[in-house]
Amino acid sequence: MGRFCLTVPGITIRQPENRAERDACFRLRWEVLRAPWRQPPGSERDTLDATARHYLAIDSQGNILATGRIHTLESGTAQIRYMAVHPCHVRQGLGKRLLAALETDALRHGENHIILHARENSLDFYRHCGYRVITPSHRLFDSIQHYQMEKHLPVSSN
Repeated sequence: MGRFCLTVPGITIRQPENRAERDACFRLRWEVLRAPWRQPPGSERDTLDATARHYLAIDSQGNILATGRIHTLESGTAQIRYMAVHPCHVRQGLGKRLLAALETDALRHGENHIILHARENSLDFYRHCGYRVITPSHRLFDSIQHYQMEKHLPVSSN
């Protein structure tokens, strides 16, 4: 399958092209999703990283501004995890563009049902992008409430 790439002025949404970009995605993941809770480097990774489809938002200078990943759960269903936007670039549309790329990737892999576990402070973002809360989920680090959410993607009739 071909790679999906979305380019907006100065920023491209695409899959990492080399180990350095992939490592930069993990570093951003750690900085945004783990370091504030004093979790060690490496805690931002899991066993599915090797087979998941990773995406990033990168500027023209090669800076990774946002990252996220998607992996297949079962036929027709995928899960999005580890969405992270650099603090200097929140509320600039990067999360929305990254999420759209992940959803496009899901459709290209025959997955039209997406689930995710969103932090409480991200619920409005995901709702705005068409996701709905299913149920309260886990509490990460005994302090960050998560909610399981889902979205059914429209399947093209082409």
